[in-house]
Order: sequence, then C-alpha cells, then structure tokens
Amino acid sequence: MAIDASGVKKVAHLARLSIDDNAVEATTATIGSILELVDRMQAIDTQGVEPLAHPLDAIQRLRPDIVTEENQREQLQSCAPAVEEGLFLVPRVIE
Repeated sequence: MAIDASGVKKVAHLARLSIDDNAVEATTATIGSILELVDRMQAIDTQGVEPLAHPLDAIQRLRPDIVTEENQREQLQSCAPAVEEGLFLVPRVIE
C-alpha cells in the first residue's frame, strides 16, 4: 500500500491536523515506510502460531489480599468542613 502527498494532506485535514507544505514530503516518506513495514508483516505466514498474552509467558506475582492498615476514617475526616455518613461533602459544581 502506498500513499502520496495528496493522501497525506487529506488524512491531515480529516484528522484536523495542520501540516506545513514543507513537511508533507517527509511525512509522506515516513508514513510510506510504516505502511511498507505493515505489508511485510502481513505477508508472514502465522498459521499454527498460538497468540501470546506476554512474550515471556510470565506470571504476575500478587500479594496476599489482607488488610494491612486499620480504619482511620474518623480521624482523617475530623478536619473536613462537611462530612455525611462517612463521605466528604463538596460544593456542587454542575447543576
């Protein structure tokens, strides 16, 4: 798949991006090389290749799900200007 300068200008317009006329040729070359790489990758035979979630097949180490801190809600909310049923009350911003 190839792209030309008019295609780059059209995509830039659709994406609402401003692109200088001086940068159109360089951008065209860059996008062209990216599209060429995509074409080469699509040409590779991937039949029988299992999809991977992680390239190293690593397992995430998780910590035990235990409470490590005590509840300090009352102490932390003691300096709040307004609290109701354990929740901070804030002024309404949107009506």
